Amino acid sequence: MTIEECYQLGYVMKAHGFKGEVMVFLDVDNPKEYGQLTSVFVEKAQQLLPFFVQQIQVIEKAGTSQAIVKFEDINNGDQAAELKGCALYLPLNTLPELDDDQFYFHEIIGFTVVDKQLGKLGTVTNVYNLEHQDLIAMEYQNQEVLIPMNEDIVLSVDREAQHLEVDLPEGLLDVYLEG
Repeated sequence: MTIEECYQLGYVMKAHGFKGEVMVFLDVDNPKEYGQLTSVFVEKAQQLLPFFVQQIQVIEKAGTSQAIVKFEDINNGDQAAELKGCALYLPLNTLPELDDDQFYFHEIIGFTVVDKQLGKLGTVTNVYNLEHQDLIAMEYQNQEVLIPMNEDIVLSVDREAQHLEVDLPEGLLDVYLEG
């Protein structure tokens, strides 16, 4: 299994207690869906290693999603501490199917942004998942342009053509191109 065949579920924040449990940050929309997780891939030394989940407790607080996880064969705080900062991955084929008008952030990287009035603009280079507003980063005339992600601006996605149709607010591009 390679990273390209996976999506990042989150990462290990720290050891939790003395019995080998870890505190995990879950970078997902619906953390409860992962409450029955049985295994993950842990990135160590640029390799994905399978880890089996013995127990998981999902915790939602203050707008963040975390979990206390006990992995098989991690039996003390020192072993758990070695996992601090390690990214956790799951295979892409485990992602739930989405409606045609929905998309996962990772899948639109590289898509061409097509504005309703202006036509083809640039390429999606990143998606920033911020607390109050998700933003699509587009490379446009050698500038990074941030496009707010909402249903009035991001109209549709065409996976086959790899296009993201948008209706940019008037003046948005000018803000990035001035001085």
